[in-house]
Amino acid sequence: MLVLAGSVLSTHVRVGWRIRRNLWTGLLILGVLLLLAVSLLSDWLSQAPQLSLPLLAAAVISAALGRWGYPKLRALKLGQVIREDGPQAHLNKAGTPTMGGLLAVPVGVIVGGLVSPGDGRLLAVALITLATMAIGAVDDWRSLTKRHNTGLTPRGKLLLQGLTASVFLAWAAWTQQMDSAINLPLGLVLPLGLLIWPLGLFVFLAESNATNLTDGLDGLAAGCGAIVFSGLGLQLMLRGNTGDPALAGFCAAMAGTWLGFLLWNRHPARMFMGDTGSLAMGAALAAVSLLSNSLWPLLVMGGVFLAESLSVIVQVWVFKATKGPDGVGRRVLRMAPLHHHFELGGASEQQVVVGLWAVSLLLVLVGLVLLP
Repeated sequence: MLVLAGSVLSTHVRVGWRIRRNLWTGLLILGVLLLLAVSLLSDWLSQAPQLSLPLLAAAVISAALGRWGYPKLRALKLGQVIREDGPQAHLNKAGTPTMGGLLAVPVGVIVGGLVSPGDGRLLAVALITLATMAIGAVDDWRSLTKRHNTGLTPRGKLLLQGLTASVFLAWAAWTQQMDSAINLPLGLVLPLGLLIWPLGLFVFLAESNATNLTDGLDGLAAGCGAIVFSGLGLQLMLRGNTGDPALAGFCAAMAGTWLGFLLWNRHPARMFMGDTGSLAMGAALAAVSLLSNSLWPLLVMGGVFLAESLSVIVQVWVFKATKGPDGVGRRVLRMAPLHHHFELGGASEQQVVVGLWAVSLLLVLVGLVLLP
């Protein structure tokens, strides 16, 4: 009996160690690939070291700040409220400190801003990122104080996001900072004229809510965000005269801050970014892409965010379209967003996260190959 118990215990220890080893391997690969992505442009970086330093500086500061802030968030009892209708394995996450975006987002904004102090475009991107972070913080705070998983009403949150984005777009129109045509691969150009402004508003709302929906598994949004920011920054440097070193540096800093945050957000997460971080992440991606004419690269590289968002839209639409008198409709997925579908299909949380990181990396490579 003792031999059998010892064998079972040994098996569990080996399995647990293997899971931790695989997760750390995934984190290591992610970090190495991010650093290699920046290092590929050695000539550029030798002339402009401010583009290579933001990623490393932000990663170190974000990780260190997480060490300082984690006990503070725990002491404030800012614990996440978990959906009861979600995967049952997630119920043990209840009480995990949230609003970690308050620690990560400002680091990326400040370090990114130091790349080119006084640059008006950087200041605008920084302000809308922080403003959207504030909206997310209000949403998180209301959900925490009301002790359920919803904060602001969906309509109220969209209204605040729309107003913030409209101010940014009004500034961009006044200062003529945005192109009215979208650059596509093979030298193609899609002229939009005045339609660029409603499209810009849509991009802000869609991207910030897509990153928000993706933030449902430990490390998923942070890892994908770090990868996509790295890809956007890299393509801005590869574009030469049509690129933007200042915004590339900002992207590197944002990639670094989410990489540092991963030390605290990896499975099992010791803190969550909350809407505070996820909404700000999407707003920053949208702002950089609109100002640098990088909507096509964002669409390709941010494919995981797009898929997560579309999975919710399709699930809701099909359910409502097929709903019968009993109020029950068909479901395309086991559960939306997409990452929960994979979980309920038998994949572990770590497998889903690392798999979607790998997809993001692949999409970044595709985006670099298909540069406009």
